[in-house]
Parts: sequence; structure tokens; C-alpha cells
Amino acid sequence: MERPIQVKGGMHEVDCVQYNCVQYNCIMAKSNSLQKPPSGELLKLDHQLCFALYSASLAMTKLYKPLLAPLNLTYPQYLVMLVLWERDAITVSDLGQRLQLDSGTLTPLLKRLEANDMVQRQRDTSDERRVMLTLTPSGRGLKSRAAKVPPEVVCATACSLDELTSLTQRLKALRDEIQSHSHTVAV
Repeated sequence: MERPIQVKGGMHEVDCVQYNCVQYNCIMAKSNSLQKPPSGELLKLDHQLCFALYSASLAMTKLYKPLLAPLNLTYPQYLVMLVLWERDAITVSDLGQRLQLDSGTLTPLLKRLEANDMVQRQRDTSDERRVMLTLTPSGRGLKSRAAKVPPEVVCATACSLDELTSLTQRLKALRDEIQSHSHTVAV
């Protein structure tokens, strides 16, 4: 059963909708002119933010594949290399946090990079539980070749640098907001 409630006050207007005893709160600024879609529209695929993000992610990964092939990197391996080019000699744990990947996903990825002589893993001498990750000379040398990838991606988007910067910032903010509220989601 659907029971909409509207609470006004302060800087935000809160619309609460209750579906089968689960309450969903959506906070929107008063200046937001977006209207709530009719309930019949809520489950249409083209109205789902999750699908727009998912399909954009698939398109982005597909775009990167031919760009990364000459570097002998997959997209997840490229992300690892980006982190290491920013800061070499980090722990596998720190890398996992930075990429938001668990060790089960990272380990095979790092083994392949190590087999391709891009990275080296070794136990930290001061703490055997920690595994340090460093670039090899080949891994460091790959950075100059990889510098050709971002301009190709920018061209493919047909967006200005300002638009891409703004979009990136908004997506990071969205990700952070979703992660900060993920513990409150009820299924």
C-alpha cells in the first residue's frame, strides 16, 4: 500500500513514501523543479538511474578495450596502474581501498600484472602480514605510452574538459552519498 506524506520546513522539503511498510525518504531542495513521476512510471527501465550508470559503465569499458590493447592491459589492470603511477610502493590493502575492490578480485589481477613484469609484490619486512606493491621498470615505462589514452577518451565523449570535470565531480559525490547511506537501505 502506498501512502505519500509531505513534510515542509527548514531548507529542504521531504517527501516520504511508504510501500509495504518500508519508508523511502527523498530530500530535494525547494528550488528543484523535478516532479515525482506517476507510480506506473517508477519501474520503467529508462527512468532508472542505476541502468543509466550501468550502461554508461559498459560503454566506457568497451571504449577502453581497444585503447588498452596495445598496452597489454585490461581495464581493471589499467586502474591498478593509474593508482601506482600516482603513488608507487603501496600496500595491496591500500590499493584495494583506493579502487574499492576486495582481495579476491585484486589477487588474480595483480598476479597477471606481475607475470607481465609490470608490478612486483613482496611481503613488508616490518610486518609480514602486509604485501607491498611496486612498479617494475617496465611498469614505470608504460606510463608514457598510457598518456595517449585519456585524450582519446575525452574525444569520444564529445564533452568539453569543464563538462567532464563537472560530471566526474558529480558522479563522485553521488557515489559517496550512496555509500554513506547504503547501511540504511532496507530490502
